[in-house]
Amino acid sequence: MEQAELQEASGDGAVQTPLQVVLRLEGAAIMVLSLLLYHQLQASWWLFALLFLVPDLSFLGYLANARIGALAYNCAHSLVGPVSLAVLSQWTGNHELMPFAVIWTAHVGFDRMLGYGLKYGRGFGYTHLGRIGPAARV
Repeated sequence: MEQAELQEASGDGAVQTPLQVVLRLEGAAIMVLSLLLYHQLQASWWLFALLFLVPDLSFLGYLANARIGALAYNCAHSLVGPVSLAVLSQWTGNHELMPFAVIWTAHVGFDRMLGYGLKYGRGFGYTHLGRIGPAARV
């Protein structure tokens, strides 16, 4: 049985190989668009560099357990948060929030481009884009 068939037979809920490529390209597109928008905002690139990895602090949830870690990671790595922040920025006229929304969006796109998908509660290595790390070798 081929790798993709084995993964599909395992029922782990991950997308299969051709769609994984599309979703990774989609992540790259989100990141590039975010970089272009950030440039348009003329915000500080130092701020961008400083905050780009902040969503990864959600990994700390894994110190509690895999289920809480997955919940924390998914909250920080879903597009719902940054899009909501961007809408809030526009709706309230508080345009100082927009760079934060765009940095956050860029991070989500970057992670998806690298294959880090949203997590299942079984552990960090089980994602909607496929298994990663040690879980991929199982």
